[in-house]
Amino acid sequence: MIVKGLKSRFGGLILLYILFVSISIVSRTVLFGMSVSGVDTGIFSLLRVYLVGLFFDTVAFSYFIIPFVIFLMLVTDHFFNSRFHFWFAHIAYGITLFILLFNGASEYFFWEEFGVRYNFIAVDYLVYTTEVLDNIWQSYPIPLLISAILIVEMIIGWFIIKKKLLIPSLESRSSWKSRLTTGLILLTLPVLSFLSVNFGWAEKTQNRYNNELSKNGIYSLFAAFLNNELDYETFYLTHNNDQNFNHLREIIKTGNSNFKSNELTDITRIVSNEPEEKKYNVLFITVESLSGEFMEYLGSKKGKITPNLDTLVNKSLLFTNFYAVGTRTIWGLEAVALSAPPKPGQSVIKRPHSENMFSMGQLFKSRGYDLKFVYGGNGYFDNMNYFFENNGYTIVDNGDMSKDEITFSNAWGVCDQDLFNRVIKESDRSFASGKPFLNLAMTTSNHRPFTYPDGCIDIPSGKNREGAVKYCDYAIGEFIRKASAKPWFSNTIIVIMADHCAGSAGQSELPFMEYQIPLIIYNPELIQPQKVDKLSSQIDVAPTLLGLLNWNYESKFFGKDILKMKPEDERAFIANYQKLGYIKNNHLTILSPQQKVSSYKIDRFSGVIEPLPVDGEMLNDAITYYQSANYVQKNRLNKWEHK
Repeated sequence: MIVKGLKSRFGGLILLYILFVSISIVSRTVLFGMSVSGVDTGIFSLLRVYLVGLFFDTVAFSYFIIPFVIFLMLVTDHFFNSRFHFWFAHIAYGITLFILLFNGASEYFFWEEFGVRYNFIAVDYLVYTTEVLDNIWQSYPIPLLISAILIVEMIIGWFIIKKKLLIPSLESRSSWKSRLTTGLILLTLPVLSFLSVNFGWAEKTQNRYNNELSKNGIYSLFAAFLNNELDYETFYLTHNNDQNFNHLREIIKTGNSNFKSNELTDITRIVSNEPEEKKYNVLFITVESLSGEFMEYLGSKKGKITPNLDTLVNKSLLFTNFYAVGTRTIWGLEAVALSAPPKPGQSVIKRPHSENMFSMGQLFKSRGYDLKFVYGGNGYFDNMNYFFENNGYTIVDNGDMSKDEITFSNAWGVCDQDLFNRVIKESDRSFASGKPFLNLAMTTSNHRPFTYPDGCIDIPSGKNREGAVKYCDYAIGEFIRKASAKPWFSNTIIVIMADHCAGSAGQSELPFMEYQIPLIIYNPELIQPQKVDKLSSQIDVAPTLLGLLNWNYESKFFGKDILKMKPEDERAFIANYQKLGYIKNNHLTILSPQQKVSSYKIDRFSGVIEPLPVDGEMLNDAITYYQSANYVQKNRLNKWEHK
């Protein structure tokens, strides 16, 4: 009966559905095996994973078959039963099967890297094809992978041909009316899915892995494409705007600041610091994926892979309870530049109207500093060059480096040693011109494919992330030694901060321990070594740095000077592209789309996280910060207006 159905006009879609679901189930099972230690393996939990997964597989399939359905509606019986269509159908199925198998393999590697199904990171990667394709080619055995996919495809294809599953029966005749009716019924499925289905149906448990396994990768990619910028007021729990800004004024005001205006939505404050202002140079090194777990001060279990940084922290101002706001480079750069909580969806750096914003860079430039953004890769990636160039910086990326400056490079850019050598060269130029400088550098080596120059460390290039971290540490040590010999060093503060953590996979919605990163401020002649254990995050970096310089300035920042924080001021922000987390008093409050809220008790020493009833005060703070930050951004109230 099934075989007979397969030989009808629309019967080939049955075969395609069987293949689609089978590949999805195999993929789901493989991903489950990769993360089995974190999955809730109770019988009902697993049953839910596979049943909800089957539902989303079917929804994804309904989108996937739209071109097939339209084609089958329009072609005549004569064409459908022709020899040409016989070959056309087999070739089309071959290409489709390859895409499905290749997608299954891609999901494996994406899960290995990020611990989730496709999200808007994957959408972004489709935009920057040069870097991403080079990275994939250098990171994975692509010829072997494609060969394996082709072998599997040939086995399936042989079975289809042997059973003549795609050869229509001689009686395969249909009227235009019947084709139209069947086609419209099938096309109704994706329309209904688009209008009524969302990922909230999959995210019903507190175990993040179970929720992700319940999804379908192709559907996830489609959903991420549509939702890479989320309007806060549409999707999240909100308060009255006046209520928010009244409360915001209470919680962002500090002992050394006063509001400039009584207008509620104007958060401009006059910040006063004593004694006299300093004009130290600043070398700000943002390190790719330097999770706190690699560092000895947090009890690294990776072995001693950061010996230079571990030595440096004992001579520096070290912040030991410090968190990244997100899981991507541009979120970390945004937080430092703008000192504001993260926004759901895409980073401000990639959004329209990101020019001439109130930022750390603009404050430095207004005081006569020479500003440079130095990046080891191509800064068009993630719109970084555009953002920084339009907010006061001169851009220096790998396209500005001569051949004799580049000793090693991979898909993401030049090695960290080459980057740091250029940073020193740019510092020399600013010093020679008599200008103080702020050089913001972004490294690339601690990124897959984890390749770097040979002979620097004892871990072979390209082996693993631990090797890339150790190489980056080596390059930083070399950079510090070279910089310390320069005439400008005695008047220079070196800031070292991770852009984000190395991974954010975990059982919980937002695995907070994975967001913990180092912040180090170094110059033994200018900065008193100290360990600061106050809870803080990347939005607090700019006010803290300006406080160390004793600057008096107007501020539109949401962040605070960590060194001047009182216990009641301590809090941190962590997020992914949909979930917005607020940490305070060992509570983690999470705001999610569809106006959802969840709350947890956390222990940063053990990493334990336990569900709690929502705390009204914590919820009020979280909504106030995130809704107000989005309002300010949406209404462009954070523009640079210095005169």
